[in-house]
Amino acid sequence: MTTLLQRSPQAWRDIGGLYTAEEIAQQPALWGELAASLRGSRAQVEAFLGGCLADPLQRVILTGAGSSAYVGEIVADELNAAWPAQVRAIATTTLLTHPELYIERGAPTLLVSFARSGDSPESLAAVQLVRDLVPDARLLNITCNPEGRLARDSAGDSRAFNLLMPAASCDRGFAMTSSFTCMLLAALAVLGKGDGVEHIASLAGLAKEAMAAWEAPVAALAATEAGRVVYLGSGPLEGLAKESALKLLELTAGRVPAMANTPLGFRHGPKSVLNAGALVLVFGSSKPLSQRYEADLVDELRRDGVAGRIVTVGPGGDIGIPVPELPDAWLAPLWLLVAQQLALHQSAALQLRPDNPFASGTVNRVVKGVTIYRHDEH
Repeated sequence: MTTLLQRSPQAWRDIGGLYTAEEIAQQPALWGELAASLRGSRAQVEAFLGGCLADPLQRVILTGAGSSAYVGEIVADELNAAWPAQVRAIATTTLLTHPELYIERGAPTLLVSFARSGDSPESLAAVQLVRDLVPDARLLNITCNPEGRLARDSAGDSRAFNLLMPAASCDRGFAMTSSFTCMLLAALAVLGKGDGVEHIASLAGLAKEAMAAWEAPVAALAATEAGRVVYLGSGPLEGLAKESALKLLELTAGRVPAMANTPLGFRHGPKSVLNAGALVLVFGSSKPLSQRYEADLVDELRRDGVAGRIVTVGPGGDIGIPVPELPDAWLAPLWLLVAQQLALHQSAALQLRPDNPFASGTVNRVVKGVTIYRHDEH
C-alpha cells in the first residue's frame, strides 16, 4: 500500500491533512521543476536586473509577511555579502508602519516581494508604498500565484517582473511549505552569484534521499507530545528557526508553544523556558566556527538535563545527511523538511485538521481584517 509520510493518503484525507502532507512530500520534485523553469527564464531575469546588484548605491529590500518575511531573512545576508548592493530583509508589516526608516526617496531601489497567494493586503500596500516614494523603483515579484493581485497588477509594467514558481507550490493547505522553499531557492539562484540553478538541482536529489531517510525518525520524534519546542540556528539559520517555530504554532493552532533563537543568544535569558517537557532542536551550520559554538551549547544542555529532549539537525547531526559545500542559506530548505514534518505529525496527534487547524477562522490562510493607512495621511 502506498504511504505518504508514514500514513496512507486516505488516512491523511480522513483527518483533514492530505493537502499539507502532499505539499511537504512533493518538494524534492518541485525543486527539480523549479531548476528547469529557472534555466528557461534566466536570460529574462538577468536582463531585468541588469547590473543593479553591482551598484553600491543600489538598495535591495526583500519583503513579505509571516513566512514570506522569513524567506528574506534567510537569504538576505548571503546576498548582501555577495554583492556591492545594500541588501536588507524588511517585512511588509514593518515597512508599512515605519516607511521613513527603511525607504530612501530617490535612492535606486529594487523591491523583492515574496508571496504565496499575492493577495495579502500588506504585500500589495508595500508595493504601492514603494511606488509612491520611489517612482523609479523596480519590482521583482517571486510568487506562486499568477492570478494573485501582486502578479496581475504588475503585468505590462516594464519596471516589474513576475518570477513564477511551479504551479503546485501554491499550497492549498493552511501553512506555507513548498511555496516557502521554492521561493527561497529561487531568490538565491536569481539574485546570487554562481550557478544557483545547478545547486537547486543537486538539492532536489538530496531532498529525495532525505525525505525517505527522515520520515520514520521524525514521526517517532513527534509521537511524544512536547510541552514546548525551541528551535535554534546561527546566522541565516536563525530565520530558519523562526519559520520552523511558526510552522509548529500554525499547525498545532498554538497548542504547542514554540520559540526561536540563536545558540549563543539562548543563554541570555530565553534558556529559562526549558523544562522536562521541552524539546530543543538545534540546526547545525555548515561553518566550522559556528559548529563549535553550537556543540558547546548542545553539550551544556545535555549536562544540565533540564530539557526533556535535545535533537541536532544538519551536518553530522542526529537527523542529517551528507551535503555538498554550500552556504547555510542554501541548505536551510533541506533542514526545514524536518520541521515541516514534525509540525504536521504534532497537528495530527492533537486531532486537529492540518489543512485548516483554525476551524473558527481566527487565523486565515490569507490574512484578513487589515486596514491599510496611507503613509501621507496622518
